Amino acid sequence: MSDTGQTSKFWSDLTYHRRWLLDQAESLMDFFQYRAINPKGGFYDLDDEGRPLPNANAIRGIHASARMVHCYSIAYMLGRPGAGDLIDHGMNFLWNGHRDQKNGGYVWSMNDDGPADTNKQGYGHAFVLLAASSAKVVGHPLADKMLADITEVLETRFWEKQHGAIAEEFTANWGPIDGGTYRGQNSNMHLTEALMAAYEATGEQHYLDKAEAIADLIIRRLAGATGFRVGEHFDTNWNLNKDYYHPDEMFRPAGTTPGHALEWARLTLQLWALGDKKHAWMPDAAKNLFVQAMSLGWDKQKGGFFYTLDWDNKPAKPNKLWWPMCEAAGAAHFINQHLPHDPFFEDSYRLIWSTIANRFIDHKNGGWHEELTEDLVPAHTLFPGKGDIYHAFQACLIPLYPADGSLTKMIGETSGGISV
Repeated sequence: MSDTGQTSKFWSDLTYHRRWLLDQAESLMDFFQYRAINPKGGFYDLDDEGRPLPNANAIRGIHASARMVHCYSIAYMLGRPGAGDLIDHGMNFLWNGHRDQKNGGYVWSMNDDGPADTNKQGYGHAFVLLAASSAKVVGHPLADKMLADITEVLETRFWEKQHGAIAEEFTANWGPIDGGTYRGQNSNMHLTEALMAAYEATGEQHYLDKAEAIADLIIRRLAGATGFRVGEHFDTNWNLNKDYYHPDEMFRPAGTTPGHALEWARLTLQLWALGDKKHAWMPDAAKNLFVQAMSLGWDKQKGGFFYTLDWDNKPAKPNKLWWPMCEAAGAAHFINQHLPHDPFFEDSYRLIWSTIANRFIDHKNGGWHEELTEDLVPAHTLFPGKGDIYHAFQACLIPLYPADGSLTKMIGETSGGISV
């Protein structure tokens, strides 16, 4: 049902809703803070009840440690006791574990014995930039040198000026993988987020320039050419490959991914605000991305977003993941803040949060279910447990602040205050 207009223009203005969101963020911080630290470095993936998954030599992906640094930097800014320990733990593992001191850059994954996958992924490097930027905001002693290091690696190894985006992946010694012909939007999308955070943390214009270049390529030109369906897979000249297949459905699913259109809707408006609103195409693009994702990706019978669609807009992988829900909530808030009022977006915001509350939040064990079946039953075909705080934590906090920048920027500008 729609409650538009009954008590307030937006749920995000209501004291109860704001307190409810803050309670959910607090619950997530509790769930991960006291369980996730792996004493041998990095962080555990947790099972449904919050216990480390039973693996004697667990693989730790670089993005997981970097995301924990980012999230607990936010928690630290809010004044959460104990958050600094997780920042220290994650930063030390990134700097002393994942960083390749011989060849430069950061390896993709680690286990107790050292590097497990020594390839250099653009996706992982994007999250190192995000972690370093967030850690700089809270004054971590490793932040400046990590920020300088990752910035140099991105500039000299990944950035392709002729396209305004990054290459995808390299071997440990910077050789090509599979001929070096693949280019992907996912790594560039997360780099856009990280570049904005770096710009906010340093004031250095080159970060913002790169973020705007990526968005111009992937959203204005490429997504604009396909009705604002966000293509995932491209060749070296950024020609869309609709037939691309990769067995890793977590990071490189075939077809289109409604969740990424939703994520881009928020990031595009955030970028527009950071860039003094000079790019007139961005608000319309954000609106079109959101409308397309809701129109094509939302399961109108059962609720939730299909994970992927084929290029005929039919569900390809009909399971429902938590992170598109999170990104949709953040995107709806940004649209409500920046675009002329349209009940569709507030109705969508309420529908999304109601579905999260009833289906994705694990009210028995804590945390959120990361995967549901098409029929909204908890499942583990892609995600073995509860390994990630990043999407859900940000979704809970984003509506509590003005939609003018990242959470670290907005919390800093309000001295950590949350009005509830």
